[in-house]
Amino acid sequence: MLDEVLDGLNIQTDGNYIDATFGRGGHAGMILQKLGPKGRLLAIDKDPEAIRVAKERFGEERRFSIRQGSFTMLNEVARQCGWLGKVNGILLDLGVSSPQLDDADRGFSFRRDGPLDMRMDPATGMTAAQWLATAEEKEIARVLREYGEERYSRRIARSIVAARSGTPVVRTAQLAKLVADSIPRREPGKDPATRSFQAIRIYLNQELSELRRMLPQALQVLAPGGRLAVLSFHSLEDRIVKRFMREQMRGDGYPPDLPVTQAQLQPRLRLVGKACRAAPAEVADNPRARSAVLRIAERLG
Repeated sequence: MLDEVLDGLNIQTDGNYIDATFGRGGHAGMILQKLGPKGRLLAIDKDPEAIRVAKERFGEERRFSIRQGSFTMLNEVARQCGWLGKVNGILLDLGVSSPQLDDADRGFSFRRDGPLDMRMDPATGMTAAQWLATAEEKEIARVLREYGEERYSRRIARSIVAARSGTPVVRTAQLAKLVADSIPRREPGKDPATRSFQAIRIYLNQELSELRRMLPQALQVLAPGGRLAVLSFHSLEDRIVKRFMREQMRGDGYPPDLPVTQAQLQPRLRLVGKACRAAPAEVADNPRARSAVLRIAERLG
């Protein structure tokens, strides 16, 4: 959905832009192509490998800079750059990137055997293997249910706890098999481990809580007329984004029977178009795009 993202950002050649989830630089490269000599792009990413790629690809690009860390540092980074209230566009491409999934050593994919890591930043936090070795059965079930919407969360948690008493669950192939063996009915076209792997990754990296913390910061960072573009791949992520944008579109919460004008409600965002999904041709070329949802909102003055 690269074209849809770029169209949604409505890029100005001399504008300031923030790619808050650099990944491997696909969006960043296209944004830079549309910027003129005075335009600037700041990128943020947790993954040290993303930082290495950014320096390798754009190290000589004077219009580009990158910071390592969570996108929850958006406000702080913008303030350090003197960009508060002066950013013309912010992009969030949520979830795990394709290169991260394709690297078995990162432990994100149930299709490739590797160590159960799943950390966006391998230098910080607990690995998936460490968490599964110590978490109580009820906690594992809760995480699978709340973050993966897994209907068989209790069965899977019970299997994991039973298995680890004999052999530590430290490989992606181990976990994928435990999950598959615990599920009596499978969804057509979906690997039975999909929901569990997503849930554990989202939980370990605090992806939903960080998204909730970051979105309000966009209101302070964006200039009037600046665009917020969010590309999500999970229903829980999209639900948070949708709710935030609609709340900011409605403005302040007055009692429904209080006679106030729309202007007095002080709406902060305007929705730009409807939620956009990947075209069938793109899904055929890239099956990972099947769950992608793009939402765009514009900061009001």
